[in-house]
Amino acid sequence: MIPKVHDMGTDTRGLVAYLYGPGNAEEHIDPHLVAAWDSQAPDPGRDPKATYGDLQRLLDQPVMALPRNARPAEHVWHLSVRAAPEDPILTDEQWADIARRMVAATGIALEGDDAACRWAAVRHADDHIHIIATVVREDGRQARIRQDGKRSQEEARKIEVDYGLRRLNVGDGTAAKRPTSAERHKAARQGKERTPREELRETVRRAVAGATSEEEFFDRLAAAGLLIRQRAAPSGDLLGYKVALPDDRNEDQEPIYYSGSTLAPDLSLPRIRERWSETADPSHNNDVPADSSSRPSPSSPGTARRRAASAVWQAVLVIDHGDDAVVAAHIAAAGEILDALAKTSAAHTRRELREAAWAFERASRSHVRAERGHDRALRQAARDLVYSGPALGRGEDGATTAMLIDMAFFLVTAAAHWHAKKDHAQQAAAARQAAEHLRAAYQAASPVPLGVLYQRGRRLSQPLRQKQVAYLRQSVPELAEQILAEPGWYALAATLADAESAGHDPATLLAEAAGRRELDTAESVSDVLVWRLRRMADLPADASAMPEPDATTPTATPNATRPSRSRNDRPGKAR
Repeated sequence: MIPKVHDMGTDTRGLVAYLYGPGNAEEHIDPHLVAAWDSQAPDPGRDPKATYGDLQRLLDQPVMALPRNARPAEHVWHLSVRAAPEDPILTDEQWADIARRMVAATGIALEGDDAACRWAAVRHADDHIHIIATVVREDGRQARIRQDGKRSQEEARKIEVDYGLRRLNVGDGTAAKRPTSAERHKAARQGKERTPREELRETVRRAVAGATSEEEFFDRLAAAGLLIRQRAAPSGDLLGYKVALPDDRNEDQEPIYYSGSTLAPDLSLPRIRERWSETADPSHNNDVPADSSSRPSPSSPGTARRRAASAVWQAVLVIDHGDDAVVAAHIAAAGEILDALAKTSAAHTRRELREAAWAFERASRSHVRAERGHDRALRQAARDLVYSGPALGRGEDGATTAMLIDMAFFLVTAAAHWHAKKDHAQQAAAARQAAEHLRAAYQAASPVPLGVLYQRGRRLSQPLRQKQVAYLRQSVPELAEQILAEPGWYALAATLADAESAGHDPATLLAEAAGRRELDTAESVSDVLVWRLRRMADLPADASAMPEPDATTPTATPNATRPSRSRNDRPGKAR
């Protein structure tokens, strides 16, 4: 149940007329009174003799009884209360009870207070009511309604329990503004999946992903087809911006603009500028050039995805062990990775990756202020993804897409764990939802590259395969039998053989890959180890072009083993 306290107003009759009227998009159905301060209050929705003016005058009576100079500048209080989409349709009597509980909880009309404010609850849809009140009490004093938003939320949580409704997580004020009823109905009437506000928020977030300057950011917005208005100070300094969809217009056929801050708290221009900070501790990102402001030369999608997978894995280690401000920066930048990945994904993974980025948007903000600069590696990876262009979904870029999605799943899961430890309920839930979409995207991306590895593993000679079994039992004895029972074991065996052919010690590499982070959240442990090993050993993600492993390849000695990870992969560097 979602209560929302609206801005205070001065026009009681205007709000009454809106609540009983057809709505901005003819969305108000059968408007009528379900409860009021007086059981005999007029109901213009059901009583043909009652008028909007009748209800307005009664609501305003205590206000008008005051001397003009003693009346509050704004006296109209407005609260809407909406049920969740999956909740059952409540009766008028149930909504009346909810209305009485809300006015009591917010200080408008405590139970048993005969001198309380006058109020009325109007229902004009199945799933919500509006409560209008005037804040001058019958005794002439003003109601104490400080923190009415917080108190309405607390009462909503109790109502959810009492009525067996969906129990929503407690908000912390960092969520993006929800579309209004009029915006939702307009989108439905036009056959659109999302409202203009939501479409613009997604487009702006994608434009921000990896951008390093205002010029680049606004160029991307223009390239996406948005209409842009910039707000400048008399000095010429840019203060803010607004965007609109070309086909979203009001009744006068003028574009409907939204400022960045109304799309999401972190999309205002000052907050976007924080992402371009270069005040990083260089010990965190030694592989990132100090000057990364120039646009990168396009690399192949596969190369960009492999680099992103390395940056994402480093971020997992930071989230596990880093300071809160640094962790918050990495979680915010993880959203940019998901936005960039969704923007450049192939058709068969696009929808799930888009939904993952959309869900994770809520997890990217909290009251822990991000210490920008430490997230440069992730932001550079997002930038590389954008400029590498769309992936074809096959060959090396298809295989590295599966690798990156696998790594991103663990990053998002780590973010969910961190938020849960901080009691960020909404953010933790959003991260878990994003993880489920990533899981679905992985299932769409992985069959072809893993199928190649599976067949490769099946073709291994018996002695070579037994050697890989021995490595497995030596390195991860507690996981060996589980992995051997998985269909993905053959792909892992092929990867171990490839690593050995490339000069690595498979046992050492495998122990390192398995020990870096828990594997309980993985549906297939062998799949996870395949991608970790191929990234750590710098093996092609697409094994179809590699020579078959040679059964006569000698086992590498520790002294001959190539480095399996860069200095930035070491857990000690993640702090």
